[in-house]
Amino acid sequence: MEGLDRIIHEPARLRIMMTLSATDLVDHAQLCLSLRLTKGNLSSHMSKLERAGYVEVVKSYNGKIPHTDYLLTDIGREALRLYLDALEDIMTLAVARGGGSIDRSLLAASDEVWEDSEKVLQAG
Repeated sequence: MEGLDRIIHEPARLRIMMTLSATDLVDHAQLCLSLRLTKGNLSSHMSKLERAGYVEVVKSYNGKIPHTDYLLTDIGREALRLYLDALEDIMTLAVARGGGSIDRSLLAASDEVWEDSEKVLQAG
């Protein structure tokens, strides 16, 4: 079993990665709004994800107004897949050791991530 990627494991970055995995390109303002992050907080997380090669930052101008979009790179998609595989391994191991099923409340955070992703897709 692989360890969890510490870059992705931080809750806000996991939500960002999951949201980006559901679409091609996401606008900075829309991502802030849907994930309920400040512009500075989102920028900080994006810098870490960009340094890891997980996201690409696309800067442009709408007239004279700067515009920033983000997309998940192939490396980022693979890192997210490996992260989710590691989580699945952990859950499988927990079930095997406990002889029961996973408590649904443990997956509440994943529900929030998917809801955030849906908001971005609906807004786009």
